[in-house]
Amino acid sequence: MEQRTSPRVAFKTNVEIHAGQKSFTAETRDLSQGGLQVETQTQLPTETACDLTIYPSEKLGIEAFVLKATIVRKTEKGMGFAFIHSSPESLAKLIGLLGLLTTHAYTPGLRVTRHTSLQRRRQLPLKGDVLVQEGDPVKRDQVVARTNLPGKVTTLNLINTLSCSPAELGNYMLKKEGDAIEAGEIIAETKPFIKWFKTTVTAPITGTLESISKITGQVILREPPLPVEVQAYIDGQVVETIPNEGVVIESTGAFIQGIFGVGGEVWGTLHILSKSPDHQLTPDQLDASCKGKIVVGGNLLTLDTIHKARDVGAVGIIGGGIRDADLRDLLGYDLGVAITGSETIGITVIVTEGFGAINMARKTFDILTENTGKEASMSGATQIRAGVQRPEIIIPNTSPTDHDETGRPLGLTDGALLRVIRAPYFGQIGKVASLPSELHAVESETHVRVLEVEFENGDRAIVPRANVELIEE
Repeated sequence: MEQRTSPRVAFKTNVEIHAGQKSFTAETRDLSQGGLQVETQTQLPTETACDLTIYPSEKLGIEAFVLKATIVRKTEKGMGFAFIHSSPESLAKLIGLLGLLTTHAYTPGLRVTRHTSLQRRRQLPLKGDVLVQEGDPVKRDQVVARTNLPGKVTTLNLINTLSCSPAELGNYMLKKEGDAIEAGEIIAETKPFIKWFKTTVTAPITGTLESISKITGQVILREPPLPVEVQAYIDGQVVETIPNEGVVIESTGAFIQGIFGVGGEVWGTLHILSKSPDHQLTPDQLDASCKGKIVVGGNLLTLDTIHKARDVGAVGIIGGGIRDADLRDLLGYDLGVAITGSETIGITVIVTEGFGAINMARKTFDILTENTGKEASMSGATQIRAGVQRPEIIIPNTSPTDHDETGRPLGLTDGALLRVIRAPYFGQIGKVASLPSELHAVESETHVRVLEVEFENGDRAIVPRANVELIEE
């Protein structure tokens, strides 16, 4: 594999990709002098030549510029580009941008925004039928693609049972290849002169007789196929169809990423039960009115509260934090590093801040409160290693006229919203007050780059830049 020769800088902004007659917009993930990685549901073949128009943040003072590139790799979430034959002016802007990004020490974080545009790929596990077309509006519970998974196989060795050779087996079969069978139905029998010595073989399953081998004497039975349907998950519009596989759906609305979650994709009406981000939801607040809804608390989600929410029929529950012991008891096992989202616990759980009794971020709580009574989709799927995936809450069709947040800050700039992710300020939300250029000594006696953060209560503190996570808007 070709080794990377240019250091990468985490960088998120819009980029327009032009390849022949096809043009679309994606979001950059990281950038280097040699190329960039983008996140997009649209895929092009490797070695495709493209023109990339990059739009840096206005705060960086660099105008949009075009780079020529070729696709060198594809991933599940996007594509990697290598730059080729760009103009000296564009290369100068690229080098300048990289210098500014290094200065700003960009720190990736969670997205919490009142209005954004997003896409979701809805794909079958194997080829099947796509039920919608490009341009069609879809609802979250609408089936957009369907296929059948092959049924389970059962193998019977009949030559021993019937005391015959593989070549003779066909003479004793009452069913032929392709015939439907029922469990308990006779599929083969011997034909002795005395009927009391007859040997019969019955089908152990209901399904189809798939094959009869004249070489091994084995008979293969297959259970009925398992239907698989893929739903839209979000309200939106089909912007791309993947032939025989699925679709890409685009939607606009409020978008909130959490820290951790368990449980699969669900949807329902947002039901706010806490009056403030520091309010802890209790079991006695949950009743039959929560059935089919996504309930929202402010602070800690306890095991009793989650169980009560599930018992009254809530499809999802959102809170600031959860105790690790409660999570273990909820799942019935210790959670490893694998991706979550496939748990069958009867409810989807998302915590927006972390583990322990942590208040929900004010902005997160405000967005959820502003949309109370509206329909939302949520997924607890989380992956914390390579290919990071965050749990998410999507509230489609939020009006952009009141809460349009297209100009979110890039990197650690003055006023940027952040969360501290290390003690002694773990979990606290604040804004960047200043970015000292000099190195500061910390308790370990090492010298590191720091920032001054102003917390929501007005207190200020100096923390290492590596100990914070941006809350992207």
